[in-house]
Amino acid sequence: MTPTREELLRLVEGPPKGLWELLERAHRLREARFGRAVRLCSIVPGKLGGCGGDCRWCAQSRHVSAGGLEEAKRTDPEEIVRQARAAAALGSVNIGIVNSGLRPTRRDIDDVIRSAEAITQATDGKIGVCASLGELSVEQARRLADSPIRRYHHNLETSRRFFPSMVSTHTYESKLKTLQAAQSAGLAVCCGALFGLGETWEDRLDLAVTLRDEIQPDVVPLNFLVPIAQTPLANQTPLKPLEILAIIAVFRLILPDADIKVAGGRETNLRFMQSWIFYAGATSCMIGNYLTTAGREPREDLQMLRDLGMEITRDFLVNWLTEMK
Repeated sequence: MTPTREELLRLVEGPPKGLWELLERAHRLREARFGRAVRLCSIVPGKLGGCGGDCRWCAQSRHVSAGGLEEAKRTDPEEIVRQARAAAALGSVNIGIVNSGLRPTRRDIDDVIRSAEAITQATDGKIGVCASLGELSVEQARRLADSPIRRYHHNLETSRRFFPSMVSTHTYESKLKTLQAAQSAGLAVCCGALFGLGETWEDRLDLAVTLRDEIQPDVVPLNFLVPIAQTPLANQTPLKPLEILAIIAVFRLILPDADIKVAGGRETNLRFMQSWIFYAGATSCMIGNYLTTAGREPREDLQMLRDLGMEITRDFLVNWLTEMK
């Protein structure tokens, strides 16, 4: 049974023992629904920098000068295929091609479809292809759905209330329309958030409920801010590991059947507590590098999973009839 909003707030904002109760409940639910299975995924940049958005955390925005990404730079298609083959060899079941920018051009759509076709051929279909290109029209979503691409990634990032304080160049409703367009075209959806922006627990709960009630995403990626120099959030205080674990647990309890994926910021923010993400309810994680920052060495993640007795899988066999007692 899903805990109430009041109950969750009591657990996350009350005495420390509430956190351990929260983690235990999320762990039991994860074990009941997914067993010891875990999925891995990877990403590769299709286009970096030069974005017209003004997201306060992002180094790719042309509104800030950070990391030399003021102008867009496209990744060579052969390099995208090479990284996809390497990801498949590590056990990734999906690779996401991620473009900077508010919305894709016709060239962007053409390029990502060609890359998806090349990846599918080069790996004999052993790795699925996702796309993350910004806001989509219905027609663009249909074009992607007619290609080897099967999932579209587009994060809501935070709550409706908090979003306008972080972004002014696009709206929450336009993001929801993109997700609806992708789903209407037959694409699965990967939609999650970035935490540590200064949001409250109320914002986090609101976002989880929005995902559950309005989107029902297949995959929910949880990212944790790594402050980047020269961005407006460069001096933001990073979240503590136990707070991150509480966030993962809350999303597991509110979205019991979603694939909860821990993505950006895992290594920097969780440090020696990275293995705890699965106890907190996560069912997948990213392996390899991110877009503008390096990830942990893949061999370390694979060893962590072996040490935990986790089983890398392509597809979850969710026990839909099991309910946490």
